[in-house]
Amino acid sequence: MRLKSWILLCTGIGLFRMASAQQIPLNKYGLAVLQDKQQYEQLIKKDSSQQLVDLEKFIPGIRKDVRYATTNNFTHQRLYTSTGIYLRRPAAIALKKVQEILHKKGFGLLIYDAYRPYRCTELMFKIVPNDLYAADPRKGSGHNRGVAVDLSMVDLKTGKPVPMPTDFDDFTHKAHENYKPADPVVAANRQLLRETMIRCGFKGSSTEWWHYYLPNYKKYPLMDIVF
Repeated sequence: MRLKSWILLCTGIGLFRMASAQQIPLNKYGLAVLQDKQQYEQLIKKDSSQQLVDLEKFIPGIRKDVRYATTNNFTHQRLYTSTGIYLRRPAAIALKKVQEILHKKGFGLLIYDAYRPYRCTELMFKIVPNDLYAADPRKGSGHNRGVAVDLSMVDLKTGKPVPMPTDFDDFTHKAHENYKPADPVVAANRQLLRETMIRCGFKGSSTEWWHYYLPNYKKYPLMDIVF
């Protein structure tokens, strides 16, 4: 084989392997789920908006109560080994604006959940197979894409969570958007959170007062990487 032909062949093989390595493998549902940290690093080199940002470092004063790192959640199982809270950079920037607006009104953010590895979505749906409350793994979740967040507010004076219609992960009608709380303070707290989140670019859930996500969530791949 001539040297030029050999070089072209080797180059072609190398490019094919590189392209194959960068493809996100499909799972049993035919979904592309990113599971390799090296592929994640390659992704953010091409597009910095894909980077997962540590919210505690990025948003001053943010609070957290990561229930899935405990047994105090609807699964009664410890799903996370870490309490780290992450979102894709655009979602983190939008959430920082929310925090700034709320601070001027005497409140701060309390995060229950943010980025969630895909494997946790599969487990949750086995326990609650209802996509009104748990994301269907055949579709994946905004949490798996790093652009959905579950949250509430704290009173900056007391440092305590403000009253809301229900606790986090309450699967009753009281958690729905159209529920009318008898307590005007509860109604005002929920309304302030919703209005501020929407103002900063998030979309809310009709069945969970705590759940918000970026409307362009499909731009971000599903992920099953633990950080």
